Amino acid sequence: MTRIRRGYIARRRRTKIRLFASSFRGAHSRLTRTITQQKIRALVSAHRDRGSKKRNFRRLWIIRLNAVIRERIVEGAVSYSYSRFIHNLYKRQLLLNRKILAQIAISNRNCLYMISNEILKEVDCKESSGII
Repeated sequence: MTRIRRGYIARRRRTKIRLFASSFRGAHSRLTRTITQQKIRALVSAHRDRGSKKRNFRRLWIIRLNAVIRERIVEGAVSYSYSRFIHNLYKRQLLLNRKILAQIAISNRNCLYMISNEILKEVDCKESSGII
């Protein structure tokens, strides 16, 4: 009986998996079973860490904003914090997200101080006139 040569589909699938794991160390880049396990593990980690990266950056922006806002205590306000700043932003209906505000805080603090002073003036005027 003559020998039957196998098809190329399984080999193509394995080479595709091997290309994914070519940068892994040891058996994780050489043995097909461990390559598939490591591929699953890598993709799970990537999926999980995409969400944590978003959370970490949001935390960083909030920390930066809070530090810059607390650094400059405005006359008339005993303590001005991040939460009050964001609350007053929403009252004024200013649509600036935390990323943009943090970039402004780093690159041009005076601009952020101007924004916060204007917000405070507007809120104080509305509160004193009884609009709110």
